[in-house]
Order: sequence, then C-alpha cells, then structure tokens
Amino acid sequence: MPRDKFKQILRFIRFDKRTERSRRLQTNKFALVSEIWDKFIENSQACYQPGQNITVDEQLFPTKARCKFIQYMPNKPNKFDIKFWLASDVSSKYVLNGFPYLGKDEQRPSSMLLSEHVVLKLVEPYTSCGRNITTDNFFTSMSLATKLLAKKTTLVGTIRGNKRELPKAAKQTKDNMPRFSTLLYKSGNCVLTIYKSKPNKRVAVLSSRHKFVKIDKSNKKMLPDTIQFYNKTKVGVDMTDQMARKYTVKSSSRRWPLQIFFNILNLAAINAWILYKEATGIQIQRKQFLFQLAEQLSTNYRAARQKNSSEHEDPQRSTATSSNTTYSNKRKICQVRLCHNNKTNNICEKCQKYVCGRCTHKKISTFICLKCTNNA
Repeated sequence: MPRDKFKQILRFIRFDKRTERSRRLQTNKFALVSEIWDKFIENSQACYQPGQNITVDEQLFPTKARCKFIQYMPNKPNKFDIKFWLASDVSSKYVLNGFPYLGKDEQRPSSMLLSEHVVLKLVEPYTSCGRNITTDNFFTSMSLATKLLAKKTTLVGTIRGNKRELPKAAKQTKDNMPRFSTLLYKSGNCVLTIYKSKPNKRVAVLSSRHKFVKIDKSNKKMLPDTIQFYNKTKVGVDMTDQMARKYTVKSSSRRWPLQIFFNILNLAAINAWILYKEATGIQIQRKQFLFQLAEQLSTNYRAARQKNSSEHEDPQRSTATSSNTTYSNKRKICQVRLCHNNKTNNICEKCQKYVCGRCTHKKISTFICLKCTNNA
C-alpha cells in the first residue's frame, strides 16, 4: 500500500455513524468503538472453548490520546493508560472476555463491590462447569468466593491483609512467624493460607478449590499446595499483555478510538495464532505467523492493484517490456527507489523497471537493478 494512502486511511477511519454519535454518547462513553469491541469479544467466545483454569486481571494499554476515562498512574512506567478488564485461558493465554473501565458504572448495584462486579461479569459465560478462577488481591474476597461457589465455580487468589473477613490472629502474626512457615484457617468451604516467603513479607491466599492443603516438606521453602497452584495459574492475562506489547501494530495518534482499535488488532492476532496452532497442530512462532497473516490479508489488495496497473500501463513502457529492451526514449523517475528519485532512461532486463545508475549493479555490464541481483 502506498504510504500516503495508508496515512489517509488512518486520518479518516471511524468506527461509528456520526449522525448517531451524540445520542449514543449520552448512555455509553465507549460508543465510538463499542461495536467493534463487542464483535471482537463475540467472535473470540464463539471460536474457542477454554480449559479448566481462567485468569482475571487488568490490562493497561499505554496511550496519551485525549480520553475521558484515561487512567493516570504515576508509579507505572507508562503513566497514562486505558484500563481493560480481561479474562484469559491459563494454558493457552487466549483472550476470552473483556471490557474497558469507564469510571462509575450506573448499572452496577450499589451494594456490590467493583471487584466482584468485574469478575462475575467476565466469567459469566463460563460458570456452572466446574472451572477455577484465579485473581489477584484487588478482586479476591470471601463474598466473591461464596457467589462463585453458588455457580459451581471455585476461586483462588491472594487477599489483602486489611480485609474484614480475615481473622484477628492472622493480622497479628506477621512478626512472630518464622520464615517458610504456614498458617491455615478454614471457614465453610474456603481455606485461607498464610505463608511467610521473606523475612518481612507474607502472602495470604484464599481458596475455595482446596479442601485440604498439603505442604511440600521435601523442598526447602515448604510451599503449600495453594501457593503452588496460584503461581501456576496467575499468569494468564499478564502473558497476554506481554505478547501484545512485544509485537504491536500501535501507531501514534491522539484519537482514542483508533488507539483501542490497535489494541483489538493486537489481541485478535494472539487469538488467531492460538487457534491456528490448535486447529492445525503446527508449532509456529508468533512472529512468523504474523508475517504470514499480513501476506494473506494483503493478497486480494495486491492482485487488484496489479490488475489496475496492467489496465492503465504506459504504452511506451509496454513497448519496452515486450521487446525486452534496456533503454526507453521517455525519461522517468527510477522505480527501484534506492536513490533520491533520480530520472533515467535505462530499464532493468529482469524486472523491466526504470533504473538509474545508482540503483544498478556496478559489476554487471548490462542494466540489472540491485533488487534483482540480490534476489538472484
């Protein structure tokens, strides 16, 4: 695609109807790109069946676009981000569900915490199947574990030390615990594991999945089952976010709908790579898959462009091509473009493109451009 056309597309691309924009923005802050996002989530859920374990966490998409719901976090490497709540499959890192954080949600019940509302909304299509949800300390609570158990879904996650449901004894034993020791508390169907991993740090994990907690005494650190299970299943969304940042299509823009569209393309490419591997059984690197995907997506455009160029081909160029000559009476700009737009009459013998002296191979007496020489 020509560079100028690509810039023009980025300038004028929109994802909604302008006549309905003002009306939809009154009830939906995400209206400018909500249809594209909802379609992406719908297709993602229809194409994949997740495994037993699902991770719920946040994704911070860095951008400085002008947006009403942008998050400012001075402690993060990228201080300005758009926050997304995501649910990913632990084994494959496939994005199952997600929605952006837009500030205060009027649809959320006033008695329900934001963390509980996010988790219940994300895992709603995957409950009542015996799955497990892994969360961090922002989401984990006793009430959330109880609500998920009612839907035949278990919860494993770290819990903050200032939660009301924690026993007083658990809050007062921070300094008295020896290193690599474990405390266990049980209430109903939930087990609380308190493990001291460092001299001044301890970890509290709430689990409704484990009825009995075993401690691996063969290891020096003597890790409990709940800690080991949490370490294995907590990386779903973090790995997805890391992959999206490594190979991204993001470009500079001040319009937040376009920035979110870039994030959709990144996540969709990850999902497509996972589906391709599981459907074909071929183990291919994600970088190589993205190159092949780009080639296939541009096939139709390239064919149409070649057809259009052949219909409007210059007669003088056609004569030169048909006779396989290396010289033309008409002077044109070099088509190899390894120079500064030099004008020339010479034509490459192999590709039949106009080539100047700077783009011609010096060691060959005939006119053959550098690109044809390198390909040979």
